[in-house]
Amino acid sequence: MSSGPLILGFPSYAAAARRLADKTALGYDEVVAHRFPDGESQVRLPATLPEEVVFCLSLDDPNHKLVELELAASAARELGARHLTLVAPYLCYMRQDMAFHPGEAVSQRIIGALLARHFETVITVDAHLHRTAELSAAVPVPRAVNLSAAAVIGDWLAARGGRPLLLGPDEESAQWVRSAAAAGGFDWGVAHKDRFGDRDVRVTLPDIDVRGRDVVLVDDVASTGHSLAAAARLLRDRGATSIEVAVTHALFVGDAMDLLRDAGVGGIHSTDSVPHPTNALSLDRLLASAL
Repeated sequence: MSSGPLILGFPSYAAAARRLADKTALGYDEVVAHRFPDGESQVRLPATLPEEVVFCLSLDDPNHKLVELELAASAARELGARHLTLVAPYLCYMRQDMAFHPGEAVSQRIIGALLARHFETVITVDAHLHRTAELSAAVPVPRAVNLSAAAVIGDWLAARGGRPLLLGPDEESAQWVRSAAAAGGFDWGVAHKDRFGDRDVRVTLPDIDVRGRDVVLVDDVASTGHSLAAAARLLRDRGATSIEVAVTHALFVGDAMDLLRDAGVGGIHSTDSVPHPTNALSLDRLLASAL
């Protein structure tokens, strides 16, 4: 085996990990993961590892993936790896950065500390940080890199042609919409959202005339789809010609896709940070630049 850095992919993200290895011209191999009938996992790494190992794994559906990552990272140390990098295009458990009620676990701090026990470098894309200004505050590793896919989305939309209006479904989306619009030279705006529960939201559109316009809703993550669907219904009622969605992380849990289509959304596009049928944009070049 080469003494140079080695990228190790996991079964759930192997295709993207191999593309990253091709883009960086680094060696590639895979972690073998097996789940027993009782739910426990077994992982197996190559028997010989170089000093620098890069794990590439998206941490959607995180609860079992974190255990497998913990097992793999510990095994890599035992096999002689001295510098471990985690490339996790989607990084889980970043939303809760404080306890909103007595007794709540602050998951961002806990999971960040867990990752910091194993990795010197963590690279992710559009981490869902609210009141945390820097990824390093959430994941205290020597090198914490939070990339943005906004320019990738803006460039992709520009390459398609047309002059759509880019709209964020809430104030938190402003940073992504602004950057995507700047990359493609598009008009943009941001809606206001009041949240009453995981699936109960009220959206208010900005004072922009959308009649006869093509609109693309841009956000970092789509989970239940309720915020995007609420915005889409308002856009449809106000006379938008077409409505599409472009997001970094395509979680789309439950009936989210049906909800969006019922709200009038046509095209639904995402990056390959999370494997999903809507994947249309590759993050290979963005991630390779960080490595």
